[in-house]
Amino acid sequence: MDSIQRRDAKSGKVSFADPVVISETTKSRVVMIPFFVPHTDHTELAIKIVTYRKAPPPMDWAIVEEKSVSLKEDASRKLLKAMQSHLAVCEENDNGNYLVIRVTEGTADIGKHDPMSVAKALTNVLSQEGVVEHLANTDLCDELLTAFRGAIRLKEMRAAVAMLREHLEQGDNDEQTYQRWCEQHTWAFGSCYVIRDNVRTISAGDKLDLILPTVMSGYRDLVELKRPDMCVLNYDGHHQNYYFAADVSKALGQCHRYLDIFHEAAANGLRDHPEVMAYHPRATLVIGRSNNWQTEMFKTLHGLNRRLNGITVMTYDQLLAQGERLIEILAATGNTEGQTTGLDQENGFDDEMPF
Repeated sequence: MDSIQRRDAKSGKVSFADPVVISETTKSRVVMIPFFVPHTDHTELAIKIVTYRKAPPPMDWAIVEEKSVSLKEDASRKLLKAMQSHLAVCEENDNGNYLVIRVTEGTADIGKHDPMSVAKALTNVLSQEGVVEHLANTDLCDELLTAFRGAIRLKEMRAAVAMLREHLEQGDNDEQTYQRWCEQHTWAFGSCYVIRDNVRTISAGDKLDLILPTVMSGYRDLVELKRPDMCVLNYDGHHQNYYFAADVSKALGQCHRYLDIFHEAAANGLRDHPEVMAYHPRATLVIGRSNNWQTEMFKTLHGLNRRLNGITVMTYDQLLAQGERLIEILAATGNTEGQTTGLDQENGFDDEMPF
């Protein structure tokens, strides 16, 4: 705690406080003298920076006039702001571009900074583990906390989509890779799915890839994952039409079996997990790629899906596009809290698929 004594100058027009030594050596001394200049509606703070040098005896200290400077309040505040900003940068060890944002009474002054750069910087900071939890204990409004969480959530979702795209572009065909990705990011199957069940076994010998509870009803649907390198559609040159390839047909039969067993076993809850309930569940089969498909192939898959009962076939590229579309919707609406959106199977999910 600093003690400051303010007293009148001899002129009686201003007051001043004791000089503050800001630098001193055996040969020189630099001090700051604060002055308080009264005005009709306020008092202005002005400072004078004075340099002294050691003079020969019998004199002690002599003012070096050419190295003294007087600053009015505006200049003094600019100096203070510059010092505070640069001291904040000084606390960091590395070179780089720094954004120093001044916050006064809850309002951030970004000055001439690019708003996009500021937003990106803040998102990077807020995405650090434990930051949001710490903010929750501070005196911040619910709207601000929600905005922070939303920004972090969108960043996580974008990173997840980028990861899926990278796996596909690198030609990774390991089914377990996509199993782990889908377990961690069930939202990609639609905003009606925000969590997954840890349970995967529905009967002796039948283990599902994913069991997803729907937000609206709580009933479970299932997801079956196959490899991205599997063929989805073949072309019949004689009849001039596409049809499901053998890999898809085999997987569809597997899904039908799972749906029958799951409906029977979980109508009133699974035996060891009564909370896991399924009533006329749906299945999503993810298989193959469609990045090089022609329009007619997408049209064919859409038509075939329409004629399937309770099963939707989609490729990994369509899952990627669906995740990207969901992020666009959430970013536009600010809805990152799990409320249902257009990508919702219980509210016409098939009609909203981005393919």
